[in-house]
Amino acid sequence: MDASASNPAVTFCAGAAAWASDDLLKLLESMREKLPQKDVVRYKTAESRLDWDEVAFGHFSGEECKRKWLEVSRQVRRFRTLTELIADVQELATNPHKGKTVKKHPDFPKKPLTAYFRFFKEKRAKYAKLHPEISNLELTKVLSKKYRELSDRKKAKYSEAFHREKEIFEQQLLKFQREEHPDLAEYMKRSEMPQKPKTPQQLWYNHKKKSILKINPEATTKEIKESVGKQWAELSNKKKLKWINKALEQQKVYEEAMREFIQQHPERNLSESNIKKVTLTKAERQLKDKFDGRPDKPPPNGFSLYCTESMVKMTEVPYAERIMMCSQQWKQLKQSERDTYQERCKQVCKRTGCCSFLLLCCFPQRPVPLCASLQRDSDSTKRPISAMFIYKEEKRPKLQKQRPDLSESEVAQLLERMWTELPDKKKKKYARLEETLKVELKKAVKGKQASAATPNSKKAKIEGESKKPLLSGYQAFSQELCAGKELDHLSLKERSAEIKGRWQKMPQHEKDRYTAAAEKMQNKNKVKLDKWLKKRKNADKLGGAKAKMKPTQTKVVSCSS
Repeated sequence: MDASASNPAVTFCAGAAAWASDDLLKLLESMREKLPQKDVVRYKTAESRLDWDEVAFGHFSGEECKRKWLEVSRQVRRFRTLTELIADVQELATNPHKGKTVKKHPDFPKKPLTAYFRFFKEKRAKYAKLHPEISNLELTKVLSKKYRELSDRKKAKYSEAFHREKEIFEQQLLKFQREEHPDLAEYMKRSEMPQKPKTPQQLWYNHKKKSILKINPEATTKEIKESVGKQWAELSNKKKLKWINKALEQQKVYEEAMREFIQQHPERNLSESNIKKVTLTKAERQLKDKFDGRPDKPPPNGFSLYCTESMVKMTEVPYAERIMMCSQQWKQLKQSERDTYQERCKQVCKRTGCCSFLLLCCFPQRPVPLCASLQRDSDSTKRPISAMFIYKEEKRPKLQKQRPDLSESEVAQLLERMWTELPDKKKKKYARLEETLKVELKKAVKGKQASAATPNSKKAKIEGESKKPLLSGYQAFSQELCAGKELDHLSLKERSAEIKGRWQKMPQHEKDRYTAAAEKMQNKNKVKLDKWLKKRKNADKLGGAKAKMKPTQTKVVSCSS
């Protein structure tokens, strides 16, 4: 008899430190505990990510544990032969559903068969004898068609049997949960992760699918998707907005539920990065911004302005071809014409208040009324900075250059995958950057609050500069309400919500009136701005601006005092 079998304290193999077989088993168990729940990467990658100091136990250090693992792992095979792969594929071909069954508790009551399955079970043997030449799939289709053709009276026989057994099942289930296994029922309830939020189009699909199946029960999933996809494309903006808002509301509920779930289940090793976001398309985001009264983003350069104006005349041409045509036409323009577009672009940015747009985008609340954008609650903060966000922003330009074929959503998914597979050692670098940025952000917020609290701390204004005009009808409506005293009893946050609600309920002709008023003010401001720019045309951009700042009275204190 082998000594190692009778005496567990015997050493497994010689080394710098004595390793008993029990110690080796402890090492392997410690390594297994430190692996993620879903270990789907190559063994070498997982091995490199292990924190050996956490694996260490007893009198063995992390370095000793690592050396021992490398030593014993060399004694086992770390590759698979083609014969083994073929055997696995053969097993998969003969039993494709093996390993996919969900393990149930042995005492869990059996669910009753539905009306259709009762009919199927009753008639299957008979039809199989009548048609031995057809496959199981074809037999299922035949019986499915036969069931749909049954009269309501005949279907009632199977439905009544199902409902009788369903009542018994529900009673047994209550007994199982409350009397026999209350701890298991509570654990199952707690361990279920909140359902991921759906996109507006997915919500629309689920809504329409039910009505389509009522009219045409034989419709396939492919046919439903094609039909619903066409309907979504033809849907009015007002109706699309309804589903966009529903998706964003579900996102809020999901985020709260996920944060609660993360706190209740620390063993899952989940963080804020695991909370999924609702993915709105570019068109959906623009529609939401437009409805909330947020101004359109001005073109970043002359080429973009040229494309925007030219594409209006090419509505029948596909988008990709329009871009190519605009690019070719832009190259044929003279340099003086390009400079004209560039200068016009600068003027557009000034007129529409490019800086105001960027400030509005920094805040997550939508919509942003004029009074609320000027006076924020002290507790309102910008979108939180995370290590993953810093990593993605750093890698995104390079990835987009390497893979121009990928869409924005595909790039985002690939970056998330890259972050997940990043070793912990490299993640720590971004975690440090996150902490640094958060500290700087807190300082900036404190400085902003201090300057806001100081009397007469208004931003210095260039002499003769006109006031910024209202950028949208929503802002005109918001300013009108804020000017009155009707909402003075509300806090800024409540006031913002009240204004948003009133704007949404307002008839379209009333909204058009406010939009027209905002446009009129913009046109007036444009005339004033052109006059002001002509006066300052010869002034240096930086020096001139500083030279004409209104002087502020400052008190000079002598060092000797």
